[in-house]
Amino acid sequence: MKKYAGILIIALAATASAQTFRTPAGRNNIKRTTPPPSVFNEHVEGVLPRAVRGGNPLQMLNPNAPARYGTAARSVILDLDTGKWKGIKLLAIDF
Repeated sequence: MKKYAGILIIALAATASAQTFRTPAGRNNIKRTTPPPSVFNEHVEGVLPRAVRGGNPLQMLNPNAPARYGTAARSVILDLDTGKWKGIKLLAIDF
């Protein structure tokens, strides 16, 4: 058993010394293309798109969340007569 462990250690040491941490010279000259433009371009509103774009959907429920997560007024339908909320925008597409 000790014989096999010694052979295994020698084999691992031999393969570890063969690794290099330098990139080949031709790799730096790769031409990168620009990504295609966004399909929606911020014309989609509501709770579901904000949850996908925002990163952490649980922050939408947090009253002490940072300002970058937005306010509830962006996702709530308000009644103009009474000032109370009527519903929640799950998905709203602007044309």
